[in-house]
Amino acid sequence: MLRQGGRAALALMSLQLLLWHESATIEVPQDPKILAELKQPPTITKQSVKDYIVDPRDNIIIECEAKGNPVPMFSWRRNGKFFNIGKDPRVTMRKRSGTLEIGFRNGGRPEDYEGEYQCFASNEHGVALSNKILLRVSKAPLWPKEVLDPVVVTEGMALVLPCNPPPGLPPPFTFWMNSMMSPIPQDKRVSKGLNGDLYFSNVVAHDANDDYSCNARFPFTHTIQQKNPFTLKILTNEPYNDTFYNASDPYGGRKVSESTPTFLSPLGTESSKMVLRDEQLLLECIAAGLPTPTIKWFKKGGDLPGRKVKFENYNKTLKVINVSEEDAGEYVCMANNHLGSIRHSIFVQVKAAPYWLDKPTNLVLAPEDNGRLVCRANGNPKPSIQWLINGQPINSSLPNPSQQMMGDTIIFRSVQMGSSAVYQCNASNQHGYLLANAFVSVLDMPPRMLGPKNQLIKVIENNRTFLDCPFFGSPLPDLRWFKNGQGSGLDGGLYRVYLNGTLEIKRARVEDEGTYTCLANNILGMAENQVRLEVKEPTRIIGAPEHQSAIRGSTVRFECKVKSDASLPVSVVWTKDDKPLHQGWRLKKDGESLTISNINEGDEGTYTCDVKSEIDQDSASARLVVLEEASLNPSLSSALPPGRPDPPMDLDLSDPAARSVRLTWIPGNDHRSPIAEFLVQFEENHWEPGRWQDLATYPGDLNSVILQLAPFVNYQFRVIAVNAVGRSEPSYPSPRYKTSSAAPDVIPRGLRGWGSDKNNMEITWEPLLDLEKNGPNLHYVVWWRRKDSDAEWDNVTTIGTKVVVHNTKTYVPYEIKIQATNDIGPGPESNVVIGYSGEDKPKNAPTELRISKVDSTKGHIHWKPVDPVSVQGELKEYKLYYSRESSHAPGLLVRKENKTKGFYTTMAEPSVILSGLVPFSRYKMFMVVANTRYEGPPSNVVEFSTKEGVPDAPRFFRINRRSFDTIHLQWDKPLEPNGIVIGYRLKYHTVNGSREGRPQMETFPPNVTEYTMRLPDRSTRYNFYLSALTQVGAGEVFAEESPFFANEENFTDATGLVDLTDASLSSAFTVTSTPLAALPPTTAAPTTDSTSTTAAPTPIPTTITAATTTATTTASATTIATTEAPTTTPPPVLTINKNIDKNVLAAPGREIWNVTVERNSNYVNVSWRHNFPPGTSKFVLEITLDSDKTIIEKVTQQPPITVADLMAGAMYHLRVYSHEHSSVSSNTVTFNTKAAYIDQVDIATQGWFIGLMCAIALIILILLIVCFIKRSRGGKYPVRDKKELPLDSVDQKDPDGSFDYQSDEDNKPLQGSQTSLEGHVKESDDSLVDYGEGGDGQFNEDGSFIGQYTVKKDKDETEGNESSEATSPVNAIYSLA
Repeated sequence: MLRQGGRAALALMSLQLLLWHESATIEVPQDPKILAELKQPPTITKQSVKDYIVDPRDNIIIECEAKGNPVPMFSWRRNGKFFNIGKDPRVTMRKRSGTLEIGFRNGGRPEDYEGEYQCFASNEHGVALSNKILLRVSKAPLWPKEVLDPVVVTEGMALVLPCNPPPGLPPPFTFWMNSMMSPIPQDKRVSKGLNGDLYFSNVVAHDANDDYSCNARFPFTHTIQQKNPFTLKILTNEPYNDTFYNASDPYGGRKVSESTPTFLSPLGTESSKMVLRDEQLLLECIAAGLPTPTIKWFKKGGDLPGRKVKFENYNKTLKVINVSEEDAGEYVCMANNHLGSIRHSIFVQVKAAPYWLDKPTNLVLAPEDNGRLVCRANGNPKPSIQWLINGQPINSSLPNPSQQMMGDTIIFRSVQMGSSAVYQCNASNQHGYLLANAFVSVLDMPPRMLGPKNQLIKVIENNRTFLDCPFFGSPLPDLRWFKNGQGSGLDGGLYRVYLNGTLEIKRARVEDEGTYTCLANNILGMAENQVRLEVKEPTRIIGAPEHQSAIRGSTVRFECKVKSDASLPVSVVWTKDDKPLHQGWRLKKDGESLTISNINEGDEGTYTCDVKSEIDQDSASARLVVLEEASLNPSLSSALPPGRPDPPMDLDLSDPAARSVRLTWIPGNDHRSPIAEFLVQFEENHWEPGRWQDLATYPGDLNSVILQLAPFVNYQFRVIAVNAVGRSEPSYPSPRYKTSSAAPDVIPRGLRGWGSDKNNMEITWEPLLDLEKNGPNLHYVVWWRRKDSDAEWDNVTTIGTKVVVHNTKTYVPYEIKIQATNDIGPGPESNVVIGYSGEDKPKNAPTELRISKVDSTKGHIHWKPVDPVSVQGELKEYKLYYSRESSHAPGLLVRKENKTKGFYTTMAEPSVILSGLVPFSRYKMFMVVANTRYEGPPSNVVEFSTKEGVPDAPRFFRINRRSFDTIHLQWDKPLEPNGIVIGYRLKYHTVNGSREGRPQMETFPPNVTEYTMRLPDRSTRYNFYLSALTQVGAGEVFAEESPFFANEENFTDATGLVDLTDASLSSAFTVTSTPLAALPPTTAAPTTDSTSTTAAPTPIPTTITAATTTATTTASATTIATTEAPTTTPPPVLTINKNIDKNVLAAPGREIWNVTVERNSNYVNVSWRHNFPPGTSKFVLEITLDSDKTIIEKVTQQPPITVADLMAGAMYHLRVYSHEHSSVSSNTVTFNTKAAYIDQVDIATQGWFIGLMCAIALIILILLIVCFIKRSRGGKYPVRDKKELPLDSVDQKDPDGSFDYQSDEDNKPLQGSQTSLEGHVKESDDSLVDYGEGGDGQFNEDGSFIGQYTVKKDKDETEGNESSEATSPVNAIYSLA
């Protein structure tokens, strides 16, 4: 009895450890940023083999690589002592590695470094160990010096030539050769043994030779050494003729005495052999005798393992690969010839070096978590387990209260930071050892978001949608989703949150659009990410292309009308027979249509319109049939379109078999559209007579197929032809064909056992389908018995699908199996399924429920568990019921909401963390234990209070830019203050592109909720960060950016609103079809938290009326009218006609209507009508700026009211609601303020611009002067010699006595003009005569001109001709004037 109780306790403890282990480990994601910051003890990643044999001719490399953070340091031990690498010049260690390199370039013997090496990798978190590496140097010794006498043996006798190779490391491979380096022939009579000796079962005269040499090949040195050869002499009774040898009669007809078999190896009648698990077993039997004996093998008590056994060396060697424990036993080899037989028994023992059953793995835990390391190994003999910590025996380390040894398991409870270490498990027996490193890392990390920031997801309406939010933290954070930053967490209903952070929206609707925030928090902090969801209309084809038939040479046109979301670009692609189409002169694509001109036979085919957007697609196809011209084939003059095929005919059955039959038919007319496939249907008259069911489909080019059938069915068949147009009518049915019966070949599915009452068990299963019964009189045989008992199986036979076992004990496991059978025979049995009898209510309640370490959001729950027997069923969980009773914050009312949280644990002293509590609140809790059907009685009730925490973000944070140089900030206190709010902190800094200015900070007392800030520069923009303060610190930050001050004229948004301009006075006023949800005034201070919600008002049909109506557009229930008026009329006025929706939740009989807006550039005049009694209500004007959703609110007693400080040219949404009854609201009015002239700077009046223009003009003037100077230097200068040259007849004398020489330029034709009719060509003006060359001109001795330059020129000549005289710069400037 005690032994049974001990076994039960041990089994319970094993189950407890297993479940605990599965729930404790933290899985670290492979994110580079997290891995870079993750502190991790060392882990050995690479090491040399345990038995390490090296070549003495090479350098020695002993590998040891490890990873960790920080990077590990390495050290070595040799033969159990510290190995000082720095003192040995031949030994070096690779950088950032523990690998040793031993070089012998400067001398030294490799044998001096033989020994046992072990590598240690360490950092501040622990020490990891390598295996003990036994380093040995390969050896290839020489054969000993020996003189071998000739071996003399009588013909027919047995012979063994010993090899005895020198012992090498590793052992050499032996083989026999002669002096010609040819292998010694081996056969059934002559063979080499496992020890290398050469065995002759009997010798013949032909074996005489003088060069039997044994050779040893050493693998590491790749050398072959040869033993001195044997000389073999054979004594014969009769002369031997060696010129002839007959293998069938090796004795040449001589009389040689025969002998019975005897064993050469092994000797005696018995021997033993030990082999290790997973190695190779080699057994050898070599026998002597004449004639040569035959060897046979068998195993006593069983058969030889066929797949693992191989016979080699002419059956003399038995090889078993991958030896296991069942291969142990007595193996017998038998040698026999016609004179007799002999046997030898080999007793094989299978031992095992240690091998892993459960290898310890790395364990990452959060503070206060539990975990375990398990090290289980097996072997023969049973290995011993030794634990080490950081390379030292665990018994010699300092006591650790969070660590407990239990045999091959180490249990960790409530681990703390700083307790990270590397644990080593060493399992060893006399045949080997195993060493495993497993670190325990205690990790604390605030939540991190692993996915991309601010991701945009576009989905199709009504589709299933997943929003991913991968996260990580330690302890594991709690994740919640919010929509648009408001409301409680999203979970349940249309939403489902998965453990990995993914939010599933089961069917996306338009109202699901918005910004979704996932918030992960643990005790170390919180992190959030946002996903913006846009719901789009599906892309679909509303006008599919139609099948067409056309005459060759004509034109066809396919239309493909598409409807899609306006914000999604759509592409339309046409294909023909699933191949792309290329445009040409005959083929044109125009928007959503395809036109083919001058069609021919090659155009026939299936045309598909593929419509794609970035998130969905649709397609539709139509077939084009090209007909011959009417003039070529009068019978086709009507151009008939393709039609559905005629039904197949003459169905015939042949080749009957037990489960198949051949069906043949004749296809009908395809009506100008090829048959694509045939559908074969069947009907049977036993289970569902008259119902036709699909059997199979076959390609359209087949008309004879073999049908695969089920037994015991009376079939008849029919065939339907299918082409591009549609299906044919069914064919006439075939004759009936009945298949023969057979035993069932299907196991009933869904077998399970469960208790519907505390003292019974119901066994249920799914019945076989009609076509699976295979024969008449189907019934089921069900077996059951108590699990882990040797009792006989109880069974029952039934035709139903349920068996009830009565009078069972509460929650007892049973083994169950089932089998289907019919009159032909039984079917296959199912596998054994474990079922349980019924559960009862748990008897006991958890005791001593208490809470400790309570902070602002969590606490540690402790209790004493119940006796597992008292659960009376499967322990599902310990369920904690807790509720928030009140808040310690003054005046804050909370809605009591009961919550539950389940914990599964089988620990003796369980401790869990209850998180997600609201700070500064009073709670009550109690606990019950639950099985899968019932909950037990409640435990003691515990009351506790959470500590003060940081507050939530302010309820709202609005920024209004009311003028060029001021910003008005307004906020409200947090919904959850989580303590006593002592003030607000506002941080802000300027933003200029990607650069941020110096941060500044303002603090405010708790009763201040607005702040006006003057801007130093109208273009300055700010980022603001607002948070509430408690004694604990600052709470969640509400971040906003200062809005733009819009000054664009004719502003139009994406909704297509008509611009409001005074120039045209074509004013368009739009009322949004869905009003904004009614919000309470900001001066109200709601102090209750309730889960009840108020429905938003339904849209009120609204009509906007103005003086002269010019156009009307209808959208939903809204009418938009544009008005025109002469410029002398006052500004346009917006009027909303009263039309009350009865579904609006409002004060009884109270309404607001006829909202009128008179707009201006930076203010509007607003009036409205209402039926509130005078003085009973104030009114709130809520004006929302469309560009950044900034809200302005004005409170007034009665209309009208002027709202100032608006932005010019901007779009606003306005509504009026009651201050006292916030649900009484007008419809929302959308209007645009007038565009205003902004005092922009005139660039033409700026000093820098004037200076720049003057500088440019001066540069141009200087360039012109330089150009004219260069031109004057390249001109021609006419020279006259006053004394020697006579005056020309054309020269005129001035009154002052000077002469005016007329230049030849006066008579020079224009550039590019033709010569005179006489053909005379005027001499070039560039003639050197003008310079005195070739004429009367003279030079001085230095080569300079003799004469004077002419200065004076006629005014006409200067201005009208290209003068050959020098032009002065001054004249050039004057000429420009």
